[in-house]
Amino acid sequence: MEFLSNYGLFLAKSLTVVVAILVVVIGIIAASSRHKKEQQGQIEVTLLNHQYEDHEQALNAVVLDEHEHKELQKSLKKKHKADKKKNKGKDKAEEPEAAKKRVYVLHFDGDVKASAVASLREEITAILTIATPNDEVVLCLESPGGMVHTYGLAASQLARITKKDIPLTVVVDAVAASGGYMMACIGNKILAAPFAVIGSIGVVAQLPNFHRLLKKNDIDYELFTAGEHKRTVTMFGDNTAENKAKFVEELEDTHELFKSFVSEHRPQVNINAVATGETWYGQRAIENNLIDDIQTSDEYLMSKREDSNIYLVSYELKKSLQEKLGIAVQYATDGVLSKVIERFSNNRHL
Repeated sequence: MEFLSNYGLFLAKSLTVVVAILVVVIGIIAASSRHKKEQQGQIEVTLLNHQYEDHEQALNAVVLDEHEHKELQKSLKKKHKADKKKNKGKDKAEEPEAAKKRVYVLHFDGDVKASAVASLREEITAILTIATPNDEVVLCLESPGGMVHTYGLAASQLARITKKDIPLTVVVDAVAASGGYMMACIGNKILAAPFAVIGSIGVVAQLPNFHRLLKKNDIDYELFTAGEHKRTVTMFGDNTAENKAKFVEELEDTHELFKSFVSEHRPQVNINAVATGETWYGQRAIENNLIDDIQTSDEYLMSKREDSNIYLVSYELKKSLQEKLGIAVQYATDGVLSKVIERFSNNRHL
């Protein structure tokens, strides 16, 4: 009885906290909604050089002994002062030192619909407002492929970079297959990890057909079209040999377009040898000229650290009011449930 009393009191307190949190969250959301409608998202830029320096300093602080660490700090301060004095005392008549090259890093994590293209187009637009042919764009690409039209759009977005004569390097750490490889082909240079999956230059389509099941249960399926080939194969109709042949013809045409696209952007590839739908690991992909070198994205970016400013560019979508409220409710609920379970579990073992 005492357990139930304590449990009820604890649950009442927990629910009170949840209600209080919800009231505050709703108040904040209501206040923000009275303001002018904000943009759906925003560009965020991170200078990766600073992150690398922070990592280096953190390791040095632990790995080096006290004397070595102090000497390193002194040498770094001395170097910074010398650089500052050099720039300050530079004769105006002298030729200015060449500015550091800028490297803009993009990430594309592709799903079947290439949903990330919504952010990619915004990121590329932002970069093209200031980038020059002296700069470089590095795309860290991961995608097993997906819909033809969406990946075609993603590839077209990347082509905006090369059309401005800005070098584009595509780096694949895990997979760039089918539509993913279509995107990679746009790059002036393609790098991949040793066991990254590359290729799959082919087209596939599949769908179930329930015609016999409907017929068995005396269910009619009516399809009305205007145009001989408005529909070829369907999930519920009786797919004739003629319809299937037309559908295969359309697949073959799409495959030919894919092959032509790869040949245009990577003429060194023997397209007839690789356009079989097969995939190759990184080392084998070099032998087929599908990529240019074996290198991970981390290795490539670190190699640019000394002579380039490396900027990670991302387009972050802002959450809607409903999403913000939903997240707040989820956090509050999860917190209460975890405490309830913990309290119940502790009492059960007494």
